[in-house]
Amino acid sequence: MDMLPAGISLHTTRIKLAGTSPAELLASTEKIEEAASLLADNDPDLIAFHCTAVSTYDEALEDSLKRRISGVTGLPAIATSDALIAAFAVLRVRKLVMLSPYPQALNDREAAFLQRHGIVVLREKGLDLPVKKHADVLPEEWLRYTVEMAHPDADAYFLGCTNIRAVPAIAAMERELGRPVVTSNQAILWHALRSNGMADRTPGFGQLLELH
Repeated sequence: MDMLPAGISLHTTRIKLAGTSPAELLASTEKIEEAASLLADNDPDLIAFHCTAVSTYDEALEDSLKRRISGVTGLPAIATSDALIAAFAVLRVRKLVMLSPYPQALNDREAAFLQRHGIVVLREKGLDLPVKKHADVLPEEWLRYTVEMAHPDADAYFLGCTNIRAVPAIAAMERELGRPVVTSNQAILWHALRSNGMADRTPGFGQLLELH
């Protein structure tokens, strides 16, 4: 993973998520203890629950996921939702443009989550893709979609979803738009490092990863 600083290792497992309906999102959390226990066998410093749609579903679910992970592993836990709010805070984002591969209903839920945290979504777009097609969108396509959504009042641009290939286009987006670009995958790495007291900077992946 090109974004990882030298000396940092990443260990992953997955949970089943085959759709974006409320029932499917909630069902994905049923085996969270099992997944966390598998990761704990590698003796990590921290465990991240990394799914934008699930972690932003509501604040009660977000808190529950972290408690369950820590409860079974004894390790600190973070979530994608934490990472995003922390990233927007350090970048002083109050207004943003949001893009995702999601259907409209899920985009609306994420916009509502952001708004509860004091962030206004000026403009948003969901591509309404099936989950299995989320990673099919090329980085250059995300660049085009984002530039097409440019808004003069935006403090930043947010590309939500952990299963999209937007990271390679972040630097080009920031050059085109003149604003920070935050993606779920970039934000979770930044937040995990900072939560562990690591101030490593990783140039080339947007302004966020060049901040302390």
